[in-house]
Amino acid sequence: MCSILGLMLAELERLSKGAAELAAAPLWPLSDHDVTGMLHAAHHLAQVATVLQARLVRQACSRGIPEAQGYRNAKGWLRSLLLVDPQPARELVAHAEVLQRPVLGQAVLDGRVDLRQAAVIVETLDALPDDLAQTDGAVDTYAIVELAETALLDMAGEFPAYQLRRVGERILEHVAPGVADQAGAAALARQEARVRPRRGFTMSLPVNGMVRLSGALGLEDAAVVQAALHPLCVPSPDDKRTPAQQRADALTEVCRVVLRTAELPVDGGEPPQLSVSVAYDPLAQTLGVGTTDTGVRVSPETVRRLACDARVLPVVLGGQGQVLNAGRRRRLASGALRRVLHLRDRGCGFPGCDRPPRWTEAHHVWFWADGGPTNVDNMVLLCVRHHKVLHDPGAGWRIRFGPDRRPDFIPPPDVDPYQKPCRNQYHQRQ
Repeated sequence: MCSILGLMLAELERLSKGAAELAAAPLWPLSDHDVTGMLHAAHHLAQVATVLQARLVRQACSRGIPEAQGYRNAKGWLRSLLLVDPQPARELVAHAEVLQRPVLGQAVLDGRVDLRQAAVIVETLDALPDDLAQTDGAVDTYAIVELAETALLDMAGEFPAYQLRRVGERILEHVAPGVADQAGAAALARQEARVRPRRGFTMSLPVNGMVRLSGALGLEDAAVVQAALHPLCVPSPDDKRTPAQQRADALTEVCRVVLRTAELPVDGGEPPQLSVSVAYDPLAQTLGVGTTDTGVRVSPETVRRLACDARVLPVVLGGQGQVLNAGRRRRLASGALRRVLHLRDRGCGFPGCDRPPRWTEAHHVWFWADGGPTNVDNMVLLCVRHHKVLHDPGAGWRIRFGPDRRPDFIPPPDVDPYQKPCRNQYHQRQ
């Protein structure tokens, strides 16, 4: 036994040394064909090495080595033994579980699949019902599972793991169409019951001005969220936001719209609203940093923008923190005033914007936080994006009202050197 162990370790050390020498060798003499060929070979080598690691982990677990050395599970043992992070340790343990099916382990060694594809195949086979059988009894459950495994191994040559998972959801349609519909319905019902208690949504504490969102939704919930966000994620020609940024802005817009409705449950005896405490300097007559009712600090520019709409209640504080103003009686453009703005602007008033009234906020041209009145001659509908533009001093856009009491937008010199007033012609009827 000792001689066999010595030979195995020696061979492994030799292979490791040879691989290290290859990794350090100059690559510039290689042709394009050689580079791609070696990349395939190096990927397979990494997979083979991981198979060996996973088999050793499985062997260690079968002997109870992690527990004998004082660890609760194999993941903790691997983190200490190999000095790896939690995620690689979890992945190695998962690979060991996948390789309990010898056919898949050999397929990885042969280069037919990689370990991620093998994991998908195991998940797919484990999800098949235990009572599969053709209606005429000609094929039993064990035979159907074997057919599914063979089919998925063949498909692994065409699809990466994430696509193979989607194909696997319909594997019975390929290998046992006679039971596919009934088994598929049962599998979906089990899946929905399994994921429902696992759904959740969290928001982290602010770090450097950012709040991290994380969570998981069931298929039905995700479909509802996607349906609500999708119309707001269609980029305009000059939209430089990434898709992720578009979705973040869309989620905020949806919440703003809901806050403007009267359909949310009462919260603390009042309609849902965001309160912002603002420090006020009476000498300079300027607003300072604001603090929301959740303890988050926001800039004066953000306070001004929030004060325009969306059920935000400003609470202006003096130098000693005393309340100077807890919101004027008419701040929100609601009821008849909102309807008048809808009729006049018919959507976002910014030139070229196609956002309808439902997706807009009522902006105070003379900022409400600076004493501007809440009336039709001081307000214009703006979508969230263009609302931020008008509150950004660096953007340079201004609004004034023409003789017909409709808003004119004055562009900055870098947009129009002549700063000719313009209007949104998309919504207006001539």
